[in-house]
Amino acid sequence: MNKQEKGYSRRQMLEMSMGLGGLALAGGVGSVDARGTKRAPARMLTLVAKPEPIAIDTAKTAVIVVDMQNDFGSEGGMFHRAGLDITLIRAAVAPTAKVLAAARKEGIKVVYLKMAFKPDLSDAGAADSVNRVRHLRLGVGKVVRAPNGAESRILIRDTWNTNILSELTPEPGETVLYKNRFSGFYQTELDAVLRRARIKHLIFTGCLTATCVEATIRDAMYRDYLPVALSDCTANPVRADHESALSRIETFCGWVSSSEDFIKVLEARPAAA
Repeated sequence: MNKQEKGYSRRQMLEMSMGLGGLALAGGVGSVDARGTKRAPARMLTLVAKPEPIAIDTAKTAVIVVDMQNDFGSEGGMFHRAGLDITLIRAAVAPTAKVLAAARKEGIKVVYLKMAFKPDLSDAGAADSVNRVRHLRLGVGKVVRAPNGAESRILIRDTWNTNILSELTPEPGETVLYKNRFSGFYQTELDAVLRRARIKHLIFTGCLTATCVEATIRDAMYRDYLPVALSDCTANPVRADHESALSRIETFCGWVSSSEDFIKVLEARPAAA
């Protein structure tokens, strides 16, 4: 301990450290986020959406990226191997990348969800569970070769198959959570992570719109979050399923907007007085 440290009692030093911690988490002007970057001042914005515009507080907003991983959106992944068309999922990548860039610039929190199971499938459910049986039909757990020739396994944690798509790679310090059911809230830390950050507004991107995105949005609504799905940043192999899910979200669970409208409202600045 140096001489300056000896000049403070343990209680004084604790109070000082708590004060500094509170400053870093406050989210006000000049605050610092978990990635160590300076956050923009919080703003109240009105996002064009259906069924009506929604006011969002940028300090209480998070972008959720659902299952944008190789198994769903890359050649050699589970969907591609199963013969499912990944064209629409691929089409959602570019607008999602633009949304993430705009959100990070604004200091908005980004949270990634990844669908994956433990290597022994112990978290896939009982032998007769729908979750386990239906996923096994798609080859979950099967040993495959990644595009680079390395050994991998379908929908198993910490493999190429469950890596986030390279175009959407998380930045250091951003939250990445595994899930083993359609909903990102089921037996995960998602709710705790969001509540610690005082998040209220959730901007959803990812796939599949009609399964994991919709399930997570429904659970968000049940927990009194305000969810918004970005129509061109979410996708299903079949467009009709995507559009049907967006209709249900708009009608029952939250709002539907677009990447263009979200980015536009973030980039808009009040006119100088």
